[in-house]
Order: sequence, then structure tokens, then C-alpha cells
Amino acid sequence: MTRIRSESGFSLVELLVATGLLLVVSGIVTSALVQMASSQQTIFNRTEMHSGIRGATELLQQEVGQAGRITLPATVTLQQAVNPIGGAAPAASAACESGAPGTGAVTVRVTSDSPDLNAVSGMFASAGGAPSHELLTILDGDSQESVTIASVDAAASTITACFKNAHAAGAVLVPLGAFATGIIPPIDSGMLNGSSATVLKMYGDINGDGRMVYVEYTCDATGSHNFYRNVMPFDTLPADKPPLTVSRILLANVVPNPDGTDCFRYQSVTLTVGGTPFTFVLDVALTLTVETAQIDPITKQKQNETKALLNVSPRNVFNVWMLASIGYTDRIQSMPASVTALLP
Repeated sequence: MTRIRSESGFSLVELLVATGLLLVVSGIVTSALVQMASSQQTIFNRTEMHSGIRGATELLQQEVGQAGRITLPATVTLQQAVNPIGGAAPAASAACESGAPGTGAVTVRVTSDSPDLNAVSGMFASAGGAPSHELLTILDGDSQESVTIASVDAAASTITACFKNAHAAGAVLVPLGAFATGIIPPIDSGMLNGSSATVLKMYGDINGDGRMVYVEYTCDATGSHNFYRNVMPFDTLPADKPPLTVSRILLANVVPNPDGTDCFRYQSVTLTVGGTPFTFVLDVALTLTVETAQIDPITKQKQNETKALLNVSPRNVFNVWMLASIGYTDRIQSMPASVTALLP
């Protein structure tokens, strides 16, 4: 017997039902995928915003902590001896005064352990009396003393300084203490062209590599909406100061803080030493508000985030203020004239 195979297919009703079910399932899956994509875009926007502001604030916090650190890029020693008072030149002098370092000062040659650097690299002094001069401590046993540099001659690798003690050749010179104005005091403290609510200025061995730099953080929340970091060697000429270009942007999409809070706020104290007032900034507060670069696909608005750092202390400035408060005033390093010229 021959079996006949049925050649009948789906009926029209069955096809319509199957197609309808397929469309319903496809709609549910598509809706879920669209919602997931929107959620991922929201997460990406917020993650990018959060990582940007976190990176910027962490860098600023680290550099504020290093501000005021003074150093030399290499180990420097006396190449010739300083003779006792009344001896042959170069000789110490009882007439030396730290407030007028040119009085009774002598010129001596110095040398460095780095063949790539000038022996006086990183040293500074300016015309006139303190406080535009560097204090160097000569580590020479019982003859140790802090001397004030009156002038520096890079071509001859010499320093002219005020010595009261005799020192042997080979004695090591180190800059102890820190810059009192490592964080440039704010304008409202009387500092001409100082830090402000939108510009934080600092200097010192910020990177811990033996090279002193000058750094400006600029918070432009109403103009370019950028947060800039501008860094340069501390002895840069004013004409060579880099402008605030795109390459200096540390964080974009900066907007005004809630309630009009300033980007930068300062806590400072003033201490008079030898008739010269020094203003120490002991705490810096930062408040930054940024928004996402893209509109959130769910809320149809840009997302905002505010980050605040309170009481960020420049430890080097704080330490030298503490030392000066208990009488160790020979650890206060004054602002180099080259830094003063970079402030405007």
C-alpha cells in the first residue's frame, strides 16, 4: 500500500498569529536594548565627568601639598675655603647682616656633583636687601650656619654671601626650610597680584625632582568654562610666560558653583620677622562644579557634579610657619624676584 504525504502548510490564521507574536517579542527586545543603550550612555557621561574632576582635584591636592618646597637640583659644595675673621680673603666677617646681605659679604666659588648643571643652578638673589634672597645652610660640623646670598654669578660659578664662620672647602650647602609664600597669598591679604577666588598661584619643588617651578590654576567657569593648569620654571622671564591655550586645559565643562561659591578660598596668617611681614597660607579650599559633555538621553538634560576639597594644607609652608612661631626664623625662604615678576 502506498502512503500519501500531506502537503498542507500553515493556515493564514496561524501565520498571522505567529507574526504577531514575533512582532511583540521583537518590540520588547528592541525596547529593552534601547533602554539599555540609554542607561549605558548615562553611565558613560557620568563616569567621564567623575573621572575628569577626580583627576584634576587629586593633582591639585598633591601639588598644594608640595608647594613651598625649596631645593637645589644637585649637591653643591664650597670649592674653596672661607677663612676665619681677619684672615686672608675670602674671609668671614662679623659685620654681616642677614637683612643687608651685601654688607661684609665675600665671594666664593662653588661646585656641583652634576656635570650637566651649573653649580649655582636653582639659586637666586636680587638687588637690595632681604626678603628677595635665598638662605643656604652650610653643613660644616660646629661651624654650621645659615648664610644669606647677596648675589649669584652663573658664569663664574660663584656666590656672594654673608659668612660669620670659617668653613673648609667641600662643605655642603643646602637650602633648609621652605618658602613662606609657597602658596601666593590672596589679594585681599595685601599681596599685589596674588592668588584670587579664580586663580591659585604656587611655586616650589612641586614635582619633587629638584627643579623649582611656578604653577597657576585658573578656574574660568563663566567664560571658556575650562579649568587650566599652567606650569613653568620658576625663573621664566615674564615675556616667556605661556598663555592659557587648549594645551593648558586640565578640565573642561566647568560651570559656576552652587550659591556662587568661589573656586578657591584661603586661610592665612601673618607673622612679622625682623620687621618684614610674611603671610603664610596654611589651608586652601577648592570647589569645582562640572557638567557632562553630552545631554543625558533619559533626563534630556546635562548632569552636574560638585567636588569640594576643604583644608588642603601646604605642608612645607605650614612647617616653616610652625618653626618661625617658636623662634626658628632662619628657615623662612623669601619669594624669588623671578616669581614676583610672573604674578601679573
